[in-house]
Amino acid sequence: MSHEETAAEAVTRKERFGALPERIRPEDMVETRPAVQHDPDRDAYDPDEFAVRYGL
Repeated sequence: MSHEETAAEAVTRKERFGALPERIRPEDMVETRPAVQHDPDRDAYDPDEFAVRYGL
């Protein structure tokens, strides 16, 4: 069973599959953002509070 392609089918196939899609850069495929929001209270270090809490 062979299928002979007509001119219209060939044009349709060429329009659909004739060109590769536009290239996507690897930088555009990855989104970077912090895992957790920045919390200034959590990142604050008070040596006096540390000494009172753990040293006395």
